Amino acid sequence: MSATTFGRGATPATARAAAWTPRQPGRRRRQNLAALGLIWPWLIGFGIFFVYPLVSTVWFSFTHYDQINPPTWVGLRNWRYVFGLHAFWQSLGNTAWLVVVMVSLRVVSGLGLGLLVVRVKRGAGLLRTVFYLPYLAPPVAATIAFAFLLNPGTGPVNTLLSKVGIQGPDWFNDPAWAKPALTLLAVWGVGDLMVIFVASLLDVPAEQYEAAELDGAGPLQRFRYITIPHLRPVLTFAAITGVIATLQYYTQAVVVAQVASGRADQPGAPFDAGYPNGSTLTLPQLVYSMGFQHFETGSACVISVVLFVIAMAFTSVLLRRGAGFIAAED
Repeated sequence: MSATTFGRGATPATARAAAWTPRQPGRRRRQNLAALGLIWPWLIGFGIFFVYPLVSTVWFSFTHYDQINPPTWVGLRNWRYVFGLHAFWQSLGNTAWLVVVMVSLRVVSGLGLGLLVVRVKRGAGLLRTVFYLPYLAPPVAATIAFAFLLNPGTGPVNTLLSKVGIQGPDWFNDPAWAKPALTLLAVWGVGDLMVIFVASLLDVPAEQYEAAELDGAGPLQRFRYITIPHLRPVLTFAAITGVIATLQYYTQAVVVAQVASGRADQPGAPFDAGYPNGSTLTLPQLVYSMGFQHFETGSACVISVVLFVIAMAFTSVLLRRGAGFIAAED
């Protein structure tokens, strides 16, 4: 092919240069203004409900503020005070335990139930309904019901265990069993993840399973090399949302502490956070206790900032690992 193909004596480079024309600054500015006009409601909401509270929280963490008098600057005093509290490190350890164990078991249980529902030939709709209904139960009502079922003296669970010769644990009254009992409550309401996994499993091409089976791949190999790669984005989503929700874990731990300690039916009784022996104390409970019981808003904001940093760190790691897996497969 000669150079004259592109014009009179033109080369490919000169032809591309002649065809390229710089964008007009006015047109680019109009496009940017049009895009800004479309997203300005979101920008306003983002600034009011995220940026402003975040900046205010960081500011208050360096001040002494009792929600009555104006805040006064104290520097790092709140940070040193919070990091020196035994309750802070205990609640941080409990929250980390719940993040690792509770989130992992919820993801595994949701995936297992999804696989079961997909494999069932008859009655799949009924199973989906049965597994999803617990998720619809209000958190307070579900926690009270679980506290009744796991009552160490009169609960049906320990009663059935005793009939087969097993001494049931004290569950919510035992520091060693309180967090596992809360984990059972979370796994019981795993219907939301089950529905998501069912939808993703139904989207896996059946031809890939058939081809792998013809090649001699067993069930575990098909699950590892076909099912899991297709589910990686959903697994990443389930892990990230689970971590964020568990870092905000508050209602169930508070209700079970009040019920197990016998103070739920005593109006005006003091708030017994973390019963028994601080085993169910989480960071959000400590934020509430400091901010709204002791009016130490600066210290409460310190813990809130720590929670935000931990959530961002977990989310960044999970997103990077999930993106890395997907990129490696592509």
